Amino acid sequence: MGEAAAPGADDPGQSETEPREVSAKPKSPLRKTPKRGYLDGQMLIAMPSMGDERFARSVIYVCAHSTEGAMGIVVNQPAANVSFPDLLVQLEVIPTSELIQLRSRAGGVQVLKGGPVDTQRGFVLHSSDFFIENSTLPIDEGICLTATLDILKAIARGSGPRSAILALGYAGWAPGQLENEIQHNGWLHCAAAKSTGGRGRRPTSPRRSPATAISL
Repeated sequence: MGEAAAPGADDPGQSETEPREVSAKPKSPLRKTPKRGYLDGQMLIAMPSMGDERFARSVIYVCAHSTEGAMGIVVNQPAANVSFPDLLVQLEVIPTSELIQLRSRAGGVQVLKGGPVDTQRGFVLHSSDFFIENSTLPIDEGICLTATLDILKAIARGSGPRSAILALGYAGWAPGQLENEIQHNGWLHCAAAKSTGGRGRRPTSPRRSPATAISL
């Protein structure tokens, strides 16, 4: 599992929305209407019977789920030896000369291993106080997903969301694949309890309560 494209995208590497300027007063996303039978905004907790070692002990926040498949972000696996400020320099969002000033504003943003698909691409899960029209996906009340450079630039300027985590890559399922894995006891799913502890909160250990695994 994990190799399917995100719902609605033929090629996960080509699915990124064209970056747009962040407005001075970002719009607030409309509250997403829950879809019966789908798991948007819920947590998946890998069960001991999980057959794919890449997802052993994983906790995944489901960002999108429909008849076209599912897409989620692993939220309990920090990316080793990768810092958010250094990524901003590598992506030329800021010059190296601004790195010292940046650390006081955005140095606490956690960088996670979001999943095995499209690992060179960043996905920002963030609080709903920040929204880019046609680029930000409202997931659940209080949590959104944005995958353009605009949000990284906004965070670097100090005008980004109140809380955010950056994931490299994502987990994806083909149509019906996630449902099949759940039926075969590969995943347990439950509601996600959102925390507003801020950018500096560390990802939850798989030994802690899975309901509190997403800390925004």
